[in-house]
Amino acid sequence: MTSWNIDTVRAAFPALALTDDGRARAYFDAPAGTQVAGRVIDAMAHAMVHACANDGGLFRTSIAASAIVDAAHDGVAALFNAEPDEVLFGLNTTSLFFEFAAILSRDWAAGDEIVLTRMDHDANVAPWLQAAADKGVTVRWLEFDYDSFEFRYDMLGDLIGPRTKLVAVGHASNFTGTINDVARVCAAARAVGAVSVVDAVQSAPHIAIDVKALGCDLLCASAYKYFGPHAATLFLSRALQAKLRPWKVRPSVDDMPTRFAPGTPSFEAQAGTLAAIEHFAWLGSSFGGAAADAPLRARIVAGFDAVTRYETDLMRQFLSGAAAIPGFKLFGIGNANRLASRVPTFTFTIGGHDAPAVVAELAARNIFAWSGYYYAWEPATALGLREGPGAIRVGLSHYNSSAEVDTLLAALSDIAAS
Repeated sequence: MTSWNIDTVRAAFPALALTDDGRARAYFDAPAGTQVAGRVIDAMAHAMVHACANDGGLFRTSIAASAIVDAAHDGVAALFNAEPDEVLFGLNTTSLFFEFAAILSRDWAAGDEIVLTRMDHDANVAPWLQAAADKGVTVRWLEFDYDSFEFRYDMLGDLIGPRTKLVAVGHASNFTGTINDVARVCAAARAVGAVSVVDAVQSAPHIAIDVKALGCDLLCASAYKYFGPHAATLFLSRALQAKLRPWKVRPSVDDMPTRFAPGTPSFEAQAGTLAAIEHFAWLGSSFGGAAADAPLRARIVAGFDAVTRYETDLMRQFLSGAAAIPGFKLFGIGNANRLASRVPTFTFTIGGHDAPAVVAELAARNIFAWSGYYYAWEPATALGLREGPGAIRVGLSHYNSSAEVDTLLAALSDIAAS
């Protein structure tokens, strides 16, 4: 196994070489959208030149578009450990969840129940909440502990029962960074015949996703959060497919992947998404010990293993330095012995300093971060951070260097002391 080489990794991302007046950019905004691997740009440009046609035709550009569709679905299947005919593409996770909220709620009725959580991004709350309101369905809530930043799993037995139609849960929180025990939640849903929906947007850039191990019915992640283009990738189990009637135009083919697609997809985005997945495979071959000719899934998993090791070191470095910053308050797991239970997304405040002012000062130093509550309506409300300026959020990624983390910590220390 080759040790991690951050210079080689960073060279794979063209944006990391950009400077402004000779000053490098430090990208800590990954939870809202990552930088794009160079191979993604190349794949999308190639598709737009060589496959600029609709798929399904008998001429060269159409045949090339069809080949992109097939390869992209194979790639996402490898990423999720699913089957190619269980993969859908869409604009983003939010729009796909709204689409499926309409489909899944068709047969809901007053007296039925759904379970949502207080830790999720609103993309995995509002669609189901609105569908429930339309159908007169009762909404029940899975809470989280404000000290451990983990779900109150002891509540599952009381929340999920014979009337439960759907359980929606996030794999990793875009606010607290917690990696949730999704398999446990999905098992509780499955036991009563409820549909389980997983938002994997924040986990997809950091850990290998295995829908078979999670036991979910539906899972979605946006490619622009895992180093690809603006597109979303969705797993829809064959078992659930068989029970659903899609919203679609009448001439549309009733086979996957077209069956649940409301119109022509972006073939260039599919090509770019495949390239983003191949980036993880490259990491697996370069730093994870996987053979270059190993199956794609094996190389992807090896890539994530290497990413996890590297990002864990960055998390430890950030938390150690942040502990010395006056007024620093983290909303998430901060124990160095529990780093396997979180992704490197950190939301925090600095006492006496307005969050937007802090990120403005960081931006003035060419350090990119966000303030606010990041569409995480429920956790921000629960933690008292939705009203007012919110909190600061930084995200560490496998393209960030240790030197960049030092720069970030030094800047936060200066701001705290001012």
